[in-house]
Amino acid sequence: MQSLPLRPNDSTRPAHVNHPHGRAGRRRFRPTAALLTVLVAVFLAAAATAPRDRPPLTTASGDGPGMAHLLWERAFVASTEHPDAPPPGADDWTCEPRTRHPRPVVLVHGTYENAYNNWSALAPLLRADGYCVFAPNLGAPRGDVVKGRAAVPRSARELARFVDRVLDRTGARQADLVGHSQGGGILPRYYLRFAGGADAADPARNKVSHLIGIAPANHGSTVSGLATLAQRLRILAPAARFGGQALADQTIGSAVNTRLDAGGDTVPGVRYTTVVTRWDRIVTPFERQYLRPALPADPVTNITVQDICPQDRTGHMGSPYDPVVLRLVRNALDPTTARRPDCTTAF
Repeated sequence: MQSLPLRPNDSTRPAHVNHPHGRAGRRRFRPTAALLTVLVAVFLAAAATAPRDRPPLTTASGDGPGMAHLLWERAFVASTEHPDAPPPGADDWTCEPRTRHPRPVVLVHGTYENAYNNWSALAPLLRADGYCVFAPNLGAPRGDVVKGRAAVPRSARELARFVDRVLDRTGARQADLVGHSQGGGILPRYYLRFAGGADAADPARNKVSHLIGIAPANHGSTVSGLATLAQRLRILAPAARFGGQALADQTIGSAVNTRLDAGGDTVPGVRYTTVVTRWDRIVTPFERQYLRPALPADPVTNITVQDICPQDRTGHMGSPYDPVVLRLVRNALDPTTARRPDCTTAF
């Protein structure tokens, strides 16, 4: 779950307004102002651990549409000019899956992100690896830069329609999902369980083979204590009205999390991989990102980045651009080509 600095409300008025009789009015509590404070604080907390420089991952890097970016900040700035554009390498609807990679990969962005700024590094890598890659924009109207704001069940239905389209166009029986934050946790899991992504009675009919979550929002978050504070101040509901229901849906104990977790973390026939960083300051505590198999036979792999590269300090927002994380995702998608990440490239 990610946050971005928002524009102050143009209608904000001075705290004290003179009344006709010259008596100063009372200071009024404004939920939107409180929410702005929370969102800006979250953004600063995330940005504090974001990567600042890195060696090139691709030869197609730059600042315009269709160009890969090496930093999430640059990709976000670029996406403000084309918020509905796919990331480079994605959404080639003529792509035919190869024998080596028979399943298309669908990349699912996080909260307050979009497909372009979330996947500008990973999408071209996967395309070069020979995958058919697709990346929807979910949870916001066209033209909005910050997407993934809608209620999780609504976004899950949008994801369901997109995956159906991918399977229909490519002729594939199943897809693999790779997601970040909301898009790697609560959203695809809700799609699998309640929006047609999987069939518990007949797993052979599942539309998804593998779910890989990067810093996934799986069991609710305190957002470094800020979500807990919002709950105690009773401003979480106003925050959801202002910033999108996805905010509230991803807090600990939300109705969506309660319903989803009651059925267990996994569904039969789907593989699960989480890629988690201890430096995450958004989905907190970070241990809540891990999954547990609902049944002993359900395959779950929980990976902690620092167990492999202890010096890696990538945070929540930078994780989809961290070379170590990207290598781990590619390993999970195709274990036959897996290799140990180069820790010297870690953020």
